[in-house]
Amino acid sequence: MGRLAGKRAVVTGAASGIGRASAIRFAEEGARVLAVDRAADGLAETVALIAEAGHTAIAVTADAGDDGAVAGVVERCLAEFGGLEVVYANAGIGGREAPLAELTVDDWQEVLRVNLIGPFLCLKHATPVMVAAGGGSIICTASVAGLRANAGGVPYSASKAGVISLVQTAANDLYGTGVRVNAICPGLIETGLTRPMFERARERRTDHRIGQLNPSRRHGEPREIANMALFLASDDASYVNGQALAVDGGLDSTHPFLPRRG
Repeated sequence: MGRLAGKRAVVTGAASGIGRASAIRFAEEGARVLAVDRAADGLAETVALIAEAGHTAIAVTADAGDDGAVAGVVERCLAEFGGLEVVYANAGIGGREAPLAELTVDDWQEVLRVNLIGPFLCLKHATPVMVAAGGGSIICTASVAGLRANAGGVPYSASKAGVISLVQTAANDLYGTGVRVNAICPGLIETGLTRPMFERARERRTDHRIGQLNPSRRHGEPREIANMALFLASDDASYVNGQALAVDGGLDSTHPFLPRRG
């Protein structure tokens, strides 16, 4: 029996990176997975990989920051699988990195819509189902950038700090319901969001230096984040609630940084 045997799960941002790795990992451990993303081609590939391994997944193309779309995702999971025990609100964007004074309101609004309002919408629409069933697990992707400065752009970092606060306040709002809410704070992981940085480093032949600022002296892989998501989704984490857990090779123990050149 897998660690998620019999559970029904929604994973947003499942077309690539951490979301794809988590959808695959959940399915490997017995969950039936509703994989959600705006990128239809990548999403189809994720579901095909799960099906080829003999597991169950359904692709739903949807915007994780849209209220009606997220409501529809939850309804689809109930219609297809008959219940919902796990939601991984993972979808996110990096936004434009620029000095604070050069950022626009539009820069902020789109990052907040996807990165912070998106997880809120998952909570809003999934928790009534979970409360009625007696419990469940909701996981959100935050970031080490939400813990301290110098790990991401300003809007991105603020959005991820908001996710951490959302998880803490939601866990308490759901006091006594059996619904657990936690966040994962990834460090430097090679995903679609960070791929340009990795590609630039490889072009300069400096990719061996990626991740050198953390005690583990390397970057992380999407599956390493997926393993933490699996733990939080499973009954192994039955007493873990309202937490923001860093999976970053130790980066958040110091958050070293290189000052911006003037």
